[in-house]
Amino acid sequence: MTQFITVALTQQPPQSLWGKADVSFDSNSASIHLKGSDDLRQIQMAARKLRSQGLNQVSLAGDLWSIDCQWAFFQGFATAKTGYEVQWTGSDEVQQQLEYRRYSATFARQLVNATPEDLPPVSLAQLSANWLKELAADKISFKIIKGDDLLTHEWAGIHAVGRGSERPPALLELDYNPSGDVNADVDIALVGKGITFDSGGYSIKSSEGMLGMKADMGGAATVTAALGLAIQSGLTKRVKLFLCCAENLISGHAYKLGDIITYKNGTTVEIVNTDAEGRLVLADGLQAASETGAPLIINAATLTGAVVMAVGTNYNAIFSPQPEMLELARNKAGDVAERVWPLPLDPWHKTMCPSPYADTANSRPAKGGGAGGASNAAGFLSRFVREDANWLHMDLAAAFEDNNSSLWAAGATTHGVLTIAELINN
Repeated sequence: MTQFITVALTQQPPQSLWGKADVSFDSNSASIHLKGSDDLRQIQMAARKLRSQGLNQVSLAGDLWSIDCQWAFFQGFATAKTGYEVQWTGSDEVQQQLEYRRYSATFARQLVNATPEDLPPVSLAQLSANWLKELAADKISFKIIKGDDLLTHEWAGIHAVGRGSERPPALLELDYNPSGDVNADVDIALVGKGITFDSGGYSIKSSEGMLGMKADMGGAATVTAALGLAIQSGLTKRVKLFLCCAENLISGHAYKLGDIITYKNGTTVEIVNTDAEGRLVLADGLQAASETGAPLIINAATLTGAVVMAVGTNYNAIFSPQPEMLELARNKAGDVAERVWPLPLDPWHKTMCPSPYADTANSRPAKGGGAGGASNAAGFLSRFVREDANWLHMDLAAAFEDNNSSLWAAGATTHGVLTIAELINN
């Protein structure tokens, strides 16, 4: 029989024999001694310590475990390898909400950590749709447009990026319509970047830079899990989901530097960097989202390396032309103890990737897209968003850890799922 270790929170300092340690042990129990400066961060780090010592099953106990404290512990305890378990504490309602979070985050974590061989673009679309159908079968319909059929629908960006692979690119269009009324207004449209592997294309990445690129579909996993969490919490709004799925590989069929893509809205884009592919597929998804008439459009993507340089890996960056949208996102992230930070997005950012041959280039011919690369990428995306829509772009700097850290195990973090779920439910 598996022995669960009981873990409690205490505001009492550890006994002197433990020195300055913030975790102490007594028989089959452990105590995390809160220092009061940043409790959630300390709890998550303590969970990592316990997990790294070989503990697999823990039971949380005591009066100090708020829902945020328990979730911080779970996020530190979770790993890419399965076989661990955390038992919640508190009221039935608190435990149910935590179970919704765990179920959604585990789905996203498994998707992001899957090998690129096991998760081609069409499979990403299909698995995401199937999981949401399990949550609300009679409220969901979907279709997957793949391969050359993308050109029939004028989704030129997804097709261009994915045509170099033998495994076809795909766009998932999913409709969560709880009223069943086909004429009901769409309240929210979600868009996720689903690059199941990113070699960089002909602008090829280094081996080190390519190793974690199975996680380049983190945006698709994040918005799917967020919608699933909102559905479990009783979502009554109509939401449409668009996942832009492709492998960015090199072959005789792959897109090349100097190519020009003409988008459905007439915008022409010169390719100056095949490794700036995420914005090319999102451009299709954002146009599809705009066509729904939804007043709120949210997209998530592991889009730029520049954003990691700007905010590190403990924050996700947010961009919006509407200051009130940024404030709402910050408030909602704060409500669920996630971290976001706004970066600049002005109208002139859409002109920061000029081209002598097309309306715009997809980047600048400089390492990382040059100065302000994350904002320039957001400016590029803004060309494809309906002007009267409220729009939030989330660049997921905190979605994946290449190696174990003091806060996270290596792999997907799912940081951002709760924020988007809160925005959906707002």
